[in-house]
Amino acid sequence: MVKIVAMGDNVVDCYLSRDTMFPGGNCLNVSVFIRKFGGESAYLGAIGRDPAGRTIVQALSKEGVDISHLRQLDGATAYCIIGHRNADRVFVTFDLGISMFEPSEDDFKFISGYDAVQIGQSSGLDGHLERVASLLPLSYDFSNKYDDAKIERIAPLCYLASVSAKDDSREHALELVHNVLAKGATWCLVTRGSKGAVLGGEAGIFDVPAAKADLVDTLGAGDTFIGRTLFGLVKGEAPSLLLSAAATEAAGTCSYYGAVGHGASIDLDIDVAAIRAAHPDL
Repeated sequence: MVKIVAMGDNVVDCYLSRDTMFPGGNCLNVSVFIRKFGGESAYLGAIGRDPAGRTIVQALSKEGVDISHLRQLDGATAYCIIGHRNADRVFVTFDLGISMFEPSEDDFKFISGYDAVQIGQSSGLDGHLERVASLLPLSYDFSNKYDDAKIERIAPLCYLASVSAKDDSREHALELVHNVLAKGATWCLVTRGSKGAVLGGEAGIFDVPAAKADLVDTLGAGDTFIGRTLFGLVKGEAPSLLLSAAATEAAGTCSYYGAVGHGASIDLDIDVAAIRAAHPDL
């Protein structure tokens, strides 16, 4: 069985228009999606001992994700306020709470028993990537936060490097793939939103169009694509087949609210009225 551990960011994504918060964050999402795809997964992160943290624990437990190395600390769980324009998610504001953490020696020993590890640029773990990559294949999500210097520093450590370029041309996506591979990544995935995705590696360059979706909420679609691509690569699937499966799964994620579901009423120490007043169009 494919075994993938995710290590890093988590939030509760708060939909003020629905008075609902959902567990989220790249690493948390990937840990849940790996389970949905039939793999074994674990999640390492830090949450507060508050209603938001309990929502995360309940969701991960129901999905069968190993949370034996999830830290539950005093302080507030991270949150992100989400708005929508034509079903496309809009990030309004956020607070990292106590989600940033330093891995322990026990954490490093634990992750070494997995086939691959997922870490995102929002995880605050860039300083530990070299050690992590020495223990097991690293999948790193640059999201849209990258430049040449960051790619040059991190790409050589990556089994899979993922980049978001949904507003860019196919030509730019191909340039990104070639650049990341030239810097040392084994595989590079560039997700392009409604335009599909491009995956490159020694086996060649592979394109896939976006699958048809009943759009409700695009939050989590990119993480779905990353999770299914990593799962397929570790499993040894053909690139064209795993990309097609990833596109289908990402479309499915767009058909419901929240990246992984498990919604609960918003219970955070935030001024909801002030946020709504500042963003009336969301």
